[in-house]
Amino acid sequence: MNALLASGQRMLAIAANTVREAVRSRLLYTLLLFAVLLICAGALLSALSYVENDRILQDVGLGAMRLFGVAIALFVGVGLIHREVERRTVYTILSKPLSRAEFLLGKFAGLVFTVWMQLAIMALAFAAVSRASGAPLGGGHAAACLLLAVELALVVAIATFFSAFTTPMLSSLFAGGLWLVGNLTRDLREIGEASHQPGVELATTWVHRLLPDLASFNLSIEAVHGLPVAASDVWLPLAYGIAYCAVVLVGAVIIFEQRDFR
Repeated sequence: MNALLASGQRMLAIAANTVREAVRSRLLYTLLLFAVLLICAGALLSALSYVENDRILQDVGLGAMRLFGVAIALFVGVGLIHREVERRTVYTILSKPLSRAEFLLGKFAGLVFTVWMQLAIMALAFAAVSRASGAPLGGGHAAACLLLAVELALVVAIATFFSAFTTPMLSSLFAGGLWLVGNLTRDLREIGEASHQPGVELATTWVHRLLPDLASFNLSIEAVHGLPVAASDVWLPLAYGIAYCAVVLVGAVIIFEQRDFR
């Protein structure tokens, strides 16, 4: 028990240091500023339409939150591990009573907390603009933000996985590409089923099973149109996201343990 507490304290220290380092990034504030501006611009875009003003405003706002949340997770997160190696501070850190797994998981926790802080700021801006414009807010919006937070944590886990063995640019490309494909896995499966070709059906089914099903985290349509959200629409993706994060992080730790820093 004492060993677990000590390990948790070490990871917490790494996470806190990661947050302090991340919030110094100018890119972080640039992306956050553009996100808030786009959320506010939704009010202007909705004013240009004669119908469905509220839906246009909230579509733009939720889309901006998702797009810039992923951008922050990718472009701010992937470089942190590489910078530790490049500046050779990783040698000093790992020379202390700290395992590589604790270092990597601490980095992940710090990045997730940083991304969630930015998401909270964007959500507050979204709520303020919606209230000012008279657009309704409800439980569907809260559920959409919760699952978006899980999706961003999964994106950070994927970025951490690639950062464990490759450069920041390649990590961004791989993680960003996987995010794009992850939003299309359901469509690919449906295309495979419609093809009535056993080989295509099998391939698209396995693609859907192995790659992250990120469409399951998107409740924007339900939130914007005021559709009912069942409890299973929230807890099933929540459990799926946690499990997928765990699998990805185990893989990242295994690779990072074998990495040669010389």
